[in-house]
Amino acid sequence: MNTHTTLLVTLRGIVGDAHVLTEGDLTAYEQDWRKRERGKALAVVRPSTTAEVAAVVKACAATGVSIVPQGGNTGMVVGSIPDASGQQVVLSLQRLAQIRQLDAANLTVTVESGCILQTLQEACEKEGFLFPLSLAAEGSCTIGGNLSTNAGGTQVVRYGNTRELCLGLEVVTAQGEIWNGLTGLRKDNTGYDLRHLFIGAEGTLGIITAATLRIYPLPATQLTAFAAVPSLEAAVALLGLAHKHLNAGLTGFEVMGAFALGLVRKHFPQQNVPFQTGPDVPPYCVVLENSDHESESHARGQFERLLEAALEQGCVLDAVVAENLAQARALWHIRESIPLAQAQEGLNIKHDISIAVSRIPAFVQETDALLEQHFRGARLVNYGHLGDGNLHYNVQAPVGTDAEAFLRDQEGPINALVYDVVDRYNGSISAEHGIGSLKRDKLEHHKSPVALNAMRAIKLALDPHNLLNPGRVLKL
Repeated sequence: MNTHTTLLVTLRGIVGDAHVLTEGDLTAYEQDWRKRERGKALAVVRPSTTAEVAAVVKACAATGVSIVPQGGNTGMVVGSIPDASGQQVVLSLQRLAQIRQLDAANLTVTVESGCILQTLQEACEKEGFLFPLSLAAEGSCTIGGNLSTNAGGTQVVRYGNTRELCLGLEVVTAQGEIWNGLTGLRKDNTGYDLRHLFIGAEGTLGIITAATLRIYPLPATQLTAFAAVPSLEAAVALLGLAHKHLNAGLTGFEVMGAFALGLVRKHFPQQNVPFQTGPDVPPYCVVLENSDHESESHARGQFERLLEAALEQGCVLDAVVAENLAQARALWHIRESIPLAQAQEGLNIKHDISIAVSRIPAFVQETDALLEQHFRGARLVNYGHLGDGNLHYNVQAPVGTDAEAFLRDQEGPINALVYDVVDRYNGSISAEHGIGSLKRDKLEHHKSPVALNAMRAIKLALDPHNLLNPGRVLKL
């Protein structure tokens, strides 16, 4: 038997014949979420325990076969599918889906990496707690993937990215050893904090198999408002007022450009998008959320005072406040429908960028003008998490232009233009999606050589044979 055949026999002995997939339709494992690329795996291996993950890694390491860790495969930067060689093992963690322990007194939950985010949210809510990570793919993304990409979402303004929610990890190293760091401690000053190496590393340093995460008491009520604003400067001013009036109650603050909302009206006409009809469509709208631990009346009073101050200062043109949970969900659904509406409109060039909140209006004004100058007619789908400075500043092909050809021919030049302006504003070319293989080469031009050398040193120290997710994040 050749090396690969011997490896497959070994892997079947570890996880069982039914969980080593080599034939049939493997699209769900081999094609990326955005359907931009399709790879070919030697096998898809689906362990059910951390010990099995460790044994799989040891077997692959012994034969020099590289491993692509995969959760829900919902990533945006082609970071969790195999290459086209047919010589990589996809290690699917979806069977490691147990919620091991909810510690109410410690306000933590320990969960395996294959657990679906929505499943964890619902399990915590059933026990009277909130796990606050929330993003569009929460019905299919997994906790391990969220940690590996340091996912953000809509509540970062209050609770932080996934990194801030994590108190401990269990990780299988590139050598197949198991590090158990599931302490749940908020204070542990005993040397390097290793969990932060693995969070956001996209499976290139180790394979996360479980995590201990922060949870919070459920708020007494959550209220949602949808406001029309005259400019991005006004949206930033409204954010400042929201911090002042709502304080820690401000859990979400999203901005949406008129064109982005217009796409929702066009492709999902059943949705009632406020302020988007008539001659005076506002250039931007904001959806914001107030989570209150006292009462609904207290939360409404805060919202009323906030909106009164905003109207007086001219940073809000009009606003509606949801009267019930169904209305709140409908308002949030408008925001969440923008990526789907954009996909219906055609292929597009996506940017997941981060700029200091105070500088976002100037960045957008400058970049809008440059794109119109060099790519006349390109349509800007600008929306995102203004509360934490993260914009999804996407570019749609001009009307009547072949979207596929536009993406093929203009993605490189448009990325270069946008990312150069991001650099001038001391921003980041990836706020929450990661680097994967899609942005790997771009990172070389937008990250300090000192930082890149330190990152390569860490990679080579922890994975000297480059077996874990090779070709992602860093050029070696």
